[in-house]
Amino acid sequence: MHDDLTARARTWLAEDPDPETRAELAALLERSTGSTTDGADAELAARFSGTLQFGTAGLRGELGAGPMRMNRAVVIRAAAGLAAYLRKQGIPHGDDTAGLVVIGYDARHKSADFARDTAAVMTGAGLRAAVLPRPLPTPVLAFAIRHLGAVAGVEVTASHNPPRDNGYKVYLGDGSQIVPPADAEIAAEIAAVGSLDDVPRPTTGWQTLDDSVLDAYLARTDAVLAEGSPRSARTVYTAMHGVGKDVLLAAFARAGFPEPVLVAEQAEPDPGFPTVAFPNPEEPGAMDLAFAKAREVEPDLVIANDPDADRCAAAVKDPGGEGTGGGDWRMLRGDEVGALLAAHLVRRGATGTFAESIVSSTLLARIAEQAGLPHEETLTGFKWIARVEGLRYGYEEALGYCVDPEGVRDKDGITAALLLAELASELKAEGRTLLDLLDDLAVTHGLHATDQLSARVEDLSLIADAMRRLRENPPTALAGLPVTRAEDLTRGTDTLPPTDGLRYTLQGARVIVRPSGTEPKLKCYLEVVVPVTDRAGLPAARARATALLTALKQDLKTAAGI
Repeated sequence: MHDDLTARARTWLAEDPDPETRAELAALLERSTGSTTDGADAELAARFSGTLQFGTAGLRGELGAGPMRMNRAVVIRAAAGLAAYLRKQGIPHGDDTAGLVVIGYDARHKSADFARDTAAVMTGAGLRAAVLPRPLPTPVLAFAIRHLGAVAGVEVTASHNPPRDNGYKVYLGDGSQIVPPADAEIAAEIAAVGSLDDVPRPTTGWQTLDDSVLDAYLARTDAVLAEGSPRSARTVYTAMHGVGKDVLLAAFARAGFPEPVLVAEQAEPDPGFPTVAFPNPEEPGAMDLAFAKAREVEPDLVIANDPDADRCAAAVKDPGGEGTGGGDWRMLRGDEVGALLAAHLVRRGATGTFAESIVSSTLLARIAEQAGLPHEETLTGFKWIARVEGLRYGYEEALGYCVDPEGVRDKDGITAALLLAELASELKAEGRTLLDLLDDLAVTHGLHATDQLSARVEDLSLIADAMRRLRENPPTALAGLPVTRAEDLTRGTDTLPPTDGLRYTLQGARVIVRPSGTEPKLKCYLEVVVPVTDRAGLPAARARATALLTALKQDLKTAAGI
């Protein structure tokens, strides 16, 4: 076993084009002793236990040497597989009509290297490749695909994952992320790649784009705002050590909003993410510096992007003093922002379909129904939401919002921030706040309160064990509420394709359990709906909702064994 592992590692080492990961792997091999208790052998076994799987999320994983890590060798194979897939789809190659693949990247470790490798592989395969001029938000890449008439796009990013991770996200020519069966077909082409020495990788021949694509994206951001709308909201903004700052500031300046006050410690790209444990606005502590700045300057709104700026988080002053994570400032849940943006678009007379993923709040359906607008529910991920026919607005509870699907068929944290600032400005002109509008929605539709139970694991088998327990012994009641319907989503439904998930419908509540597609987590999405007759009844309704959500979490932990 040890000899086989060592042989595979040495074969990989001979092909690895990156001096850093070559040195890393050589050091592991040198320390390897063949002992089952040896740390180097255990590390080698982890890195060579399989291959990083390419799926609908593309690739995502920890940086390092070996086929189970993100590195240049893995990326070159992925690019070669994608190029082979595109050629099999009949995409022209090898001449002036060759299909264009546009490539973007964030500021994480190795992102620029992975982007260059992808451009080289596409060029070597006879396709045209164009790389964005510098690290830019993921929505700029999604926009560029359709703007430039590309046949595919690649974004090198791990979004809000820990600093040690990176990823590889693939879009096709419609500007949307891949879905089955394209993911499996690309994965098969990746598996068919032989020696890296046989993958042509010229050192020149691709285009590095100038700022004209970014300028076109920024011009498009104007379209999300109503002509002549108020633009008075003052904001504090954090880029969370990512690539959002310059683009968001330019978009806000074009729109005529006051210049956002920056959280200086998090304003510039830094792949080490030194001020946060996880560079995700949803994580505890991530917004502490933004809240400190807000207490200092008293803005109308706090806005945060995640590191690749496709997500948008918001926080508001809570006069009740019940804010989370920062005194009297509190984060709005993704479902709250999703409902606020929907209500704003309805008030502006938007037409078209409102869509959301199954893990998001059912409040959107009620808002759409009252407005006489179509509503659709999709599987988790914007790869599904963006494909809804006639889409006007789509959102997902994990801080993702698509407010301009004709421009960007993906979540976009820049345009979402603009639309949220416009809404805050309109309410400010009326002497009201975002919290007042949330209260209005609760009185009209019932208080929809959501929460999430997440279990991060080192051993992925623990997630499979939890799902198996729930399938073998489905709960009949949670939080004292009877389960009226239990669905195993692996079989699909009348409107949804199969997915690894469980959905429980209760009297006045809903629970969905699924493994995360991008992180080693089991995620449980909770929602309770409490009727409200008037604003005076809101405190009691919130107390009831909090109690129910707390009980749901505890009962789910027991049922899943987490």
